[in-house]
Amino acid sequence: MPIWLQWTLIVTGLVVIALLTAFIVKQARVIKQTKVREARHRSFRAERRDSMIDSIRVLAMAIEQDQVEYSEGCLRIKGLLDHVEPELLEQSPFQVFQEIHNHLEHMPTHQARQETDLRFVQKMDRERYALEAKHSDRIRRAATALRHHPFRNAA
Repeated sequence: MPIWLQWTLIVTGLVVIALLTAFIVKQARVIKQTKVREARHRSFRAERRDSMIDSIRVLAMAIEQDQVEYSEGCLRIKGLLDHVEPELLEQSPFQVFQEIHNHLEHMPTHQARQETDLRFVQKMDRERYALEAKHSDRIRRAATALRHHPFRNAA
């Protein structure tokens, strides 16, 4: 084999080694950045979940101490449980939050409520108050159980 061919193959081999080394270093950086980004995302989700659990417990305490209307508390708790542990809404005593939500979801809220006829709003309020009175014991028991519930760790 001529000497020029040997040197050509050696130089080509060194160039290939350099290119592969650069590719490996770049991929290692990408993998490291991805792991850092995933760790931040997991941390954010965990903090957000912990915050929602704290909110659930505060709402449950507010229900127990009659600081919030039962219907309002049930709707808010149901919304938070949908994100934290939705299967609880199918279990006793927590089913009442889902039931109240199902009865009230057709009612307008916020701006839509303000734009609705006053007599209709009053009729809906009477319906809501009757629902709260009918389920008040269940709501309070569910709130107490929820406040003491050991939420499972996020998957």
